[in-house]
Amino acid sequence: MTLSRTMEEHQQANTNRPRNTGVTLIEMMMVVVIIAVLVMIALPMFQGVLDKARVARAIGDVRAVQTDLQTYETDGKGLPGSLSEIGRGDLRDPWGFAYRYLRFPEDGSKPKGARKDRFLVPVNSTFDLYSVGKDGSTSAPMTAGASQDDIVRANDGGFIGLASKF
Repeated sequence: MTLSRTMEEHQQANTNRPRNTGVTLIEMMMVVVIIAVLVMIALPMFQGVLDKARVARAIGDVRAVQTDLQTYETDGKGLPGSLSEIGRGDLRDPWGFAYRYLRFPEDGSKPKGARKDRFLVPVNSTFDLYSVGKDGSTSAPMTAGASQDDIVRANDGGFIGLASKF
């Protein structure tokens, strides 16, 4: 019986003693610091994924509008004067800017503002279609700094992507 009596005394002693079950301020601060470090590590990776998704969406939009323009042209109507004629006038890129469309004259001349490669040769023969990209600024030569983030149609649709990769 001494063993059972000793256990009873031990249980009574534990119930009479106050328990420290709360969290200290130091422990809370450590948890907050750990969470903040994890967020700081994950945020740039998440931002990179978002940027890639926006570029992919803009490429898809340019492909879809190009198809609409070519369908319109194939129907015997020629190229439209604006994107509004094919129902795409309100279309915005993932950064909130309107897509740019520039129809070339039928005489073969290139209008002012036609997209150009590094040798300043126009990259399309019928029309230009592009997004001004994340920064919202652009320049006709695709090698210019302002054009590097543009999503462009080049080689008459053979290339659609970032101007920096053309």
